[in-house]
Amino acid sequence: LPLQAGYTSASVSAMPDQKNFTQNGGVHIRHYLDHVAMMQPGGQKRSRSHKLTVPGVLASLSTIRLADLSKARIEEWAKVESVKRATQARLALRLLRACLFWCNRHSFYSEIVTSNAAQNRSIKETLGKPRTRNDVLQREQLPAWFEAIRQIQNPVISAYLQALLLTGARREEIANLCWEDIDFTWKSLTIRDKVEGQRTIPLTPYVAHLLVNLPHRNQWVFSSPAAASGRLTEPSKQHGKACSIIGIDLSLHGLRRSFATLSEWVEMPEGIAAQIQGYKPQGVRGKHYIRRPLDLLRRWHIKIETWILEEAGIVFEQTESQQSLRIVK
Repeated sequence: LPLQAGYTSASVSAMPDQKNFTQNGGVHIRHYLDHVAMMQPGGQKRSRSHKLTVPGVLASLSTIRLADLSKARIEEWAKVESVKRATQARLALRLLRACLFWCNRHSFYSEIVTSNAAQNRSIKETLGKPRTRNDVLQREQLPAWFEAIRQIQNPVISAYLQALLLTGARREEIANLCWEDIDFTWKSLTIRDKVEGQRTIPLTPYVAHLLVNLPHRNQWVFSSPAAASGRLTEPSKQHGKACSIIGIDLSLHGLRRSFATLSEWVEMPEGIAAQIQGYKPQGVRGKHYIRRPLDLLRRWHIKIETWILEEAGIVFEQTESQQSLRIVK
């Protein structure tokens, strides 16, 4: 498959300017690395385990010529992958379909790829439909959840998970936060999202307290010295362990869903909650007429944060002395 040579997941992640790194066509690094991960041959040593890496979902198709990549071959692939990793296979199919669509429009590859073999209903049916998750943190579960998360020994992961709930942001939006994105003076966060490119939301007192106490190792707010990229990459495992201890089944995206659900307890206007979370404005009025200042968002954002902390039994008082950064070498 026509994957541009010379880059790997680790090499791109290690780039100092990876935040702005793009491939031809303006494809963001996150999407590019999805393609790379799907094609990984596997069999490589892991950094934190004696086990070898598993081949990517599309690795079995990597040796097939584009001209030979037929619907029948892809359907055979789908039958095999749907048994153990159907969710990843569905993502892989979308990526493969996008790749073949690009080939079909390319001046050179269009002579080889005359149709999109991945665009087939039977292949989609083989992989099945994704299971809809409705996991959400209930009001009465807040004390147990916060207690479990605050006991996580890694302070970066603990702060990340709490910030994820209290901002309602997408997991990668928070993971990609840089120190330059935070304005402790004017209490704001600049988040790079997939809808508008970026948005600015309030930096609430407790979230500011969490962030300012994190080690300032590099450009990333949620840094990880063990990761090639230098930032936190996979907090799901620690979150899963914490939730299993207290008997809660909750995904990272469930924290985003929880923010939207819990905001109704303080009667936060739907449009304000949606803007904080990075959803597109709805209707003509929302798209063309309403322009909310940051102070208005802050009023409601602080209100939901205060309510959540009270329900969790957390007593928090902000002081000016908390506004400092720790430089860690």
